[in-house]
Amino acid sequence: MTSSAPRHTALDALHRSLGATMTDFAGWDMPLRYGSERDEHNAVRTRAGLFDLSHMGEITVTGPQAAELLNFALVGNIASVGVGRARYTMICREDGGILDDLIVYRLGETEYMVVANASNAQVVLDALTERAAGFDAEVRDDRDAYALIAVQGPESPGIVKSLTDADLDGLKYYAGLPGTVAGVPALIARTGYTGEDGFELFVKPEHAVELWQALTKAGEGVGLVPCGLSCRDTLRLEAGMPLYGHELSADLTPYDAGLGRVVKFDKGDFVGREALRVAAEHSNHEGPRVLVGLIAEGRRVPRAGYAVVAEGKVIGEVTSGAPSPTLGKPIAMAYVEPMYAAPGTEGVGVDIRGSHEPYEVVALPFYKRQK
Repeated sequence: MTSSAPRHTALDALHRSLGATMTDFAGWDMPLRYGSERDEHNAVRTRAGLFDLSHMGEITVTGPQAAELLNFALVGNIASVGVGRARYTMICREDGGILDDLIVYRLGETEYMVVANASNAQVVLDALTERAAGFDAEVRDDRDAYALIAVQGPESPGIVKSLTDADLDGLKYYAGLPGTVAGVPALIARTGYTGEDGFELFVKPEHAVELWQALTKAGEGVGLVPCGLSCRDTLRLEAGMPLYGHELSADLTPYDAGLGRVVKFDKGDFVGREALRVAAEHSNHEGPRVLVGLIAEGRRVPRAGYAVVAEGKVIGEVTSGAPSPTLGKPIAMAYVEPMYAAPGTEGVGVDIRGSHEPYEVVALPFYKRQK
């Protein structure tokens, strides 16, 4: 008998004690916001924010042929990732459609951790398990083995540094190393989904509350605040980062999404190779649509699914839209016909309940942090 009750992270009681507004997200009860989502967003851009990301799906792949399996199952060259480093990649269907976008961490010579989106974790697990046939490697569902806490924002290095003796200065973007944070054993990864510097800390669920409280205390003097999924969405949107189910789907290839760079043909055979080779050739002659940024001239907010219009006809569709606290205007990502994709293209609008609101076409991302 399957229960449809939402799953709870190890931090559930803590979120409620902080007065979080909770929401169902991919079958998990997650904090949407604690107070003002605009304040949470701005805290991450200027100070630091603390996120519970324990809904993400961790899958461990181990064994003598773990690298070969991942090279075959995913579109990237995972065998070339050094121990202690991570890579952004995707898992595609045979027809090239994206099943999910992933981060793969190489934890050891023959051990990898694949991190999938919560909504796709089972799909990714099933696909990896199926694709493991014939490889001397084991695919293990470790979703219940980890809680995941992220500290994001310019003050995050100082906050985490005060709680660990791990070499954070030597930890590059997209790298991870084992260490202890506030006495808790953790995989410390310099990754994130906000466009800011920051860390994602993978720990055992039983250590999550202790770590969250230690980080909260360490961040008190520099303006750290707890942050929910709502500001996580506006932060990633400003940073031009795709979200599965919006900018990415099984109907799109990595080339459609402007992310063809993650596909590596020189590594040998992999699932979807032939379809992606055809998609790559087509993308050189402009595919049917291009992912662009849109900035509103007015105040009305576009939402996913709204039509993008020009010259009296529909030329595309909004995939994500929200007010941008950093820009002070509504923004959106949208797929549009190539002839309307150049930054500065005139006469493009979004159909918001029958009214064609004017929008400026811009290159992504909307926001890039100063190094």
